[in-house]
Amino acid sequence: MAAPNVGTDTGPSNSRFTLGNFYSDEPRRMKVVVIGTGFCGVTAGIRFLQKVPNLELVIYEANAGVGGVWFANRYPGIACDVAAHGYQLSFENNPNWSSFYSPGSEIRDYLQGVAEKYKLLPYIKFQHKLVHAEYHEESGKWHLRIQKQLSGPGISPTGQRDEASYEEFVDTADVLFTGMGLLSRWDWPEIEGLDAFQGKVVHSAQWETGEGDLSPTAKWEDTIGSWKDKKVGVIGIGASAIQIVTALQPEVAHLTNFVRSKTWISATLAQERLNELSKDEMISNYKYTDEDKKKFQDPVYYNQFRRVFERDQHAAYATTLVDNPIVEQAREAFKEDMIKRLAKKPWIVDHIIPDFAVACKRLTPGPGYLEALCEDNVDFVPDIIKRITPKGVETVDGKHRELDVIVCATGRDLSFKLPFPVIGRNGVTLNEKFDPYPRSYLTIAVDGFPNWFIGGGPNSGLGHGNLIYTMERQVEYAIQATLKMQRERLKSIEVKKEAVDDFDEYLLSYFPKTVYGQKCRSWYKMGKEEGRVVGLWPGSSLLFVHALSHPRWEDYNYEPLDANVKNRFYWLGDGSTMADNLPELDSSWYLDPKVVDVPPGDCLLISYGHSSTNLSCHVVPLTTQSTSTDGK
Repeated sequence: MAAPNVGTDTGPSNSRFTLGNFYSDEPRRMKVVVIGTGFCGVTAGIRFLQKVPNLELVIYEANAGVGGVWFANRYPGIACDVAAHGYQLSFENNPNWSSFYSPGSEIRDYLQGVAEKYKLLPYIKFQHKLVHAEYHEESGKWHLRIQKQLSGPGISPTGQRDEASYEEFVDTADVLFTGMGLLSRWDWPEIEGLDAFQGKVVHSAQWETGEGDLSPTAKWEDTIGSWKDKKVGVIGIGASAIQIVTALQPEVAHLTNFVRSKTWISATLAQERLNELSKDEMISNYKYTDEDKKKFQDPVYYNQFRRVFERDQHAAYATTLVDNPIVEQAREAFKEDMIKRLAKKPWIVDHIIPDFAVACKRLTPGPGYLEALCEDNVDFVPDIIKRITPKGVETVDGKHRELDVIVCATGRDLSFKLPFPVIGRNGVTLNEKFDPYPRSYLTIAVDGFPNWFIGGGPNSGLGHGNLIYTMERQVEYAIQATLKMQRERLKSIEVKKEAVDDFDEYLLSYFPKTVYGQKCRSWYKMGKEEGRVVGLWPGSSLLFVHALSHPRWEDYNYEPLDANVKNRFYWLGDGSTMADNLPELDSSWYLDPKVVDVPPGDCLLISYGHSSTNLSCHVVPLTTQSTSTDGK
């Protein structure tokens, strides 16, 4: 049968345009800059290199090594506060975690190992800090001012920044991906007299005691060698304070923990799994044995072991919903456990156990913390600090406690604002945009800031579930947007303001059904007791994965590379593909066994997955299916 004659009429002459002088699937050169080498930044580097062809990639890291917050933070007792086997990349198993809650140094080493394995280090420029970012509308590129550290520590003997140790240069990017994280920004607490204290003052986010060294292999124990006879005060009851108190208690003469708010402390967030590993019901951090690690070498066994933790994390979603009976059950169970652990100092119970729901603020397992409070050399002070004197701390009840060292485990910047200018369209800065509170589109994009994608942005935190995997999905989303820009030869991709407004309306409608709206001081609400939730995703962690797995490209505005091109099909190029023109390419590529999508056979396939490479299937044998239309 002959092909139909489609004719030669090409339409009105004024509808014609000049075809692009390129093959349709010929990838344009893309420059991507990633900021940070924590979980988000490392994943972005690996995946961009894997999935974006003709890519120029640069990763800027302010620190001297890979790890992000896990490289920068070296305070005593730093550790993961979720099960280690549930705090790793989906594609990179680590069967060698030393303990249930892994120390921070192991997480840092894990990320370093991942970067080395996937050959990411050549793309990373260490001790290069982003200090200014501005979007240029004419070119569609981000102009980035980078501060490069030269020789020298960058800190003068007086503790001030040594600007002479730095130089600045400007780089550009078609796409900017930031993975700096909320915990990378900190400040000293605003307490009267802090500067007048004559002893040593240390911040948990910048652990510099003047002892030991700050090399990646240094141990925190070496930084407190002279503290055996010291009186140490720790301000705070967040995750870092809890870990510091636990670690320092046996290492100092006396420790005072100053606490202004109540919080829930659990023995572990997966006590049932911990009890399966250890017969000690009171154990708070299990050390994996050689026999355990040998079992983990079996991929099938280890996969099932990991998935147990994943299910436990997802199951915690129920504790966030106000009307779920499990909320009160969890409160009673946690209360009973805390009372048991504070048996030696029962008076603390009334000052630490809160009235709000368990999930209202970040839940910290704090292995060993309550036990440390019960030791003879520890004072728990629930009174608000009035001021710091040259010799110690005075609380509002008039009592003064002399100290040699003050550790500030507080003072994080929880606003999502950045400590340097980020300038979008029309000269609007990000900090102006985020005033009085940050708003985004699905956590990852902001209107007025084209070609910029955020890892760990506003409302991207989780009160349950797997944070690392949601970061992986944020990276994948940014890659899909970059590929769209590359494929369709776009100068810019920018989320619409109305899409941001709609997502904002959704999250404001969602949170009233959760315990997050209860009165409790939390970083979820920028450190306030009441107010807007800016830190958490509005829904389950699995919903987060689902939402980012299906981009709604209609929620974006686009500009072509060539402003004179008005036809949306310009990206089809000269009418051919690379395989049509390059003899080294196989024009029958679609028959490659790796490409062919083979149906599962004698069954129906219902896919609940999120991509062709990651399907979760429900298989129904054809023999059980009725082909009748009347039900007979």
